[in-house]
Amino acid sequence: MAGNPDERDERIALLLDYENLAIGAREGLGVSPFDLTPVADALAVRGRVVARRAYADWSSFDEDRRLLARAQVELIDIPQRLGGSRKNAADIKMAVDAIEIAYERSWVTTFAIGTGDSDFTPLVHKLRELDKRVIGIGVASSTSRLLPPACDEFLYYDRLLEAAAPPPEPAPESGAPAAVAGSDAETAATTPDDDEAVGRLVTRTLSGLARQGDGAVLASRLKRAILRQDPTFDEAEHGFRGFGELLRHLQDQRIVELSTGLAAGDPEVSFPENEPAEDDAFRLLAQTVGDLARGGSVPLSGLKDQVRKRRPGFSEKTYGFASFLSFAKAARARGVVRMAWDESAGDWRLQPA
Repeated sequence: MAGNPDERDERIALLLDYENLAIGAREGLGVSPFDLTPVADALAVRGRVVARRAYADWSSFDEDRRLLARAQVELIDIPQRLGGSRKNAADIKMAVDAIEIAYERSWVTTFAIGTGDSDFTPLVHKLRELDKRVIGIGVASSTSRLLPPACDEFLYYDRLLEAAAPPPEPAPESGAPAAVAGSDAETAATTPDDDEAVGRLVTRTLSGLARQGDGAVLASRLKRAILRQDPTFDEAEHGFRGFGELLRHLQDQRIVELSTGLAAGDPEVSFPENEPAEDDAFRLLAQTVGDLARGGSVPLSGLKDQVRKRRPGFSEKTYGFASFLSFAKAARARGVVRMAWDESAGDWRLQPA
């Protein structure tokens, strides 16, 4: 283990009570099929996922099964149509596998248990007795109140969806002329988007690592976390000779800040404090809210689209915020806007400060 650059990273076993998650996401969030990507990204900044298993009667989840297979998840099939005695078979199998992994694979330091079912609370307690860290994952509307307090950390899928990276821009219509390879038009069309995309990837990952609060984020650790999210990532594809050069480029843009680390060539990476660009973003939000409110208030839903109409390409992740809601709350904390929860509408409403 000595000398292994990943030796301080958590080694995570991800076990999913898939029926609980899929039904909770469909009924509570209108998400179907269940998208594992936000979960995988959240775990990638916490450590290496060394095992991925999902438990269900897969005859009921044909489309989900294909998506999970592409995500390298081992599918454990527990048919539920063989009688009433099979009702909890998937839960039992998942619990047995977790205990087996805990005893036989000592290198696994963390268990990510995807479920909202309180029946798994005794399993969580046992894993913690065995000195394993437990991360729970569930949909807020279908998660028992008993489960989150039992875990070391609990990730609500709802929040992970809010913080997920924006979907890629749609491809040009088939009738649109294609750019000629190597032409100025192609360069102008792709370079800014690529630059923005790699900036979002770095800031999103850095934000996740910083929230862990377990010390300074070194460039080497940041690079490993990025590779866990996207194993094909290569800074050379974005025009940089090394990861350090990419970070210096982002520092020149005032997106990140570099300082001397413990080892030469491995600087600490953080977000700039009291950054003028961040203040400008908060002013943009305040102006947008002021223009739309006209003496009243505006809902948070749809507000990001209004901000983007004024500044195309705006992303809160550029400033280190996981979601637009987090950005808005930061603006409230700075006295830029006022926010209040509207129970009847089920949404936040914002007013000028």
